[in-house]
Amino acid sequence: MTDQPPSSTPPSGPGEPGPSDPTQGQPGPAGPPPGSEPSVPPAGPPPGWESAQGAGGAAGPPPGWDPAQGAWGPAGQPPQGWVFPPTGGYPPGAGPYGPQPWHPGPPVNWYPPGYGYDPNDPLVTPPGAGLAGWFSRCGGALRRGWRQLVPIMLLTQVLPAAVLSVISLGVDPSANWAAEAETSATTALPDNFAAELVGLLVVLIGGSVLVGLLQAVGWAAGSWVITQQANGQPGNLDTALRYGLRRALGLWGWTLLVSLLIFIGVCFCVLPGIYLAFALSMAGPVYLFERHNPIGRSFRMFHDRLGLLLGRVALVALAVIVGTMIPGVLESVGITAFGTDPLASPGSAVGAVVVIGITAVLALPAHLAQMIGLLVTYAEQRAHEAPVNTPGLAAELG
Repeated sequence: MTDQPPSSTPPSGPGEPGPSDPTQGQPGPAGPPPGSEPSVPPAGPPPGWESAQGAGGAAGPPPGWDPAQGAWGPAGQPPQGWVFPPTGGYPPGAGPYGPQPWHPGPPVNWYPPGYGYDPNDPLVTPPGAGLAGWFSRCGGALRRGWRQLVPIMLLTQVLPAAVLSVISLGVDPSANWAAEAETSATTALPDNFAAELVGLLVVLIGGSVLVGLLQAVGWAAGSWVITQQANGQPGNLDTALRYGLRRALGLWGWTLLVSLLIFIGVCFCVLPGIYLAFALSMAGPVYLFERHNPIGRSFRMFHDRLGLLLGRVALVALAVIVGTMIPGVLESVGITAFGTDPLASPGSAVGAVVVIGITAVLALPAHLAQMIGLLVTYAEQRAHEAPVNTPGLAAELG
């Protein structure tokens, strides 16, 4: 007997919820009737359960799996026929990102034979080769053909220019005009001034026209030699001169028209003449290779690739100006040493002719630079328009 009052909650027996059981007061499943034995679930696994299998199926490897092998077979090798990286979808070397180290394919900037672009073409500078490629092909053309080009230039460029200089020196009335001016007290023009001036102009203009015809022979012959030798064919001298004679008249006519346009441009404040000289620089090669519309094609080439053609032609023009200015100055100084009328006596005449001949030969590199530089520039312009190579140009040249 104690002093504490009895608990208001009877103690919970086995199987009965306690006061903290959240399910207290909720009806539960009906128990077994009195006097019956409680049903006990079987202690083993459910029907169909096998101890060798787990909850998700077989606990071991699938049939045929060898634990000594990895996922890719013996020693971690991939299955037969599997390669890395996959090669399906594109032929070797033709994927959207070009040939990769693991793809057997051609290197970058390689072109199949006959396609037209060849980085090793001896005459055509492919797009992207730059100024170094242009210089390389100009030098290669000179190395291959100088034995034929030098005689061609001597016969068609140097010799005619020297002969014209001697003739002009003989008909030049400036010495007589200077002598009359010293002896005359008046400021009137010398006698027969107009007739002598007209005669000098006729000699200069007519001689230049005839020299232009011989120069056209040399330009055509030299272009043939350069193209044939770049194509691996022998470019002998006699065949080249025959070709030059066959094409000279047409080239001469277009050259006269181009020269007239440049002269008219020079008369309009000089700058239009300089522009026309650059824009029409490809007219000669266009006629030799394409045979139609040289002026229009030259204008289109100039405007389509202005920076490229302007830079190449400017280098050629610089070489020509320097190569002709120095001999011209030497000729003037040398002739002056023989007096105001070098042809007045046999001794001074021989000396003047020798000076003119030597200075004309000194201008030979300028003629070679002009012909080779413009021809290689034309071939490069053609490569920017469409795939082209030396055999194709040789076939066009005929």
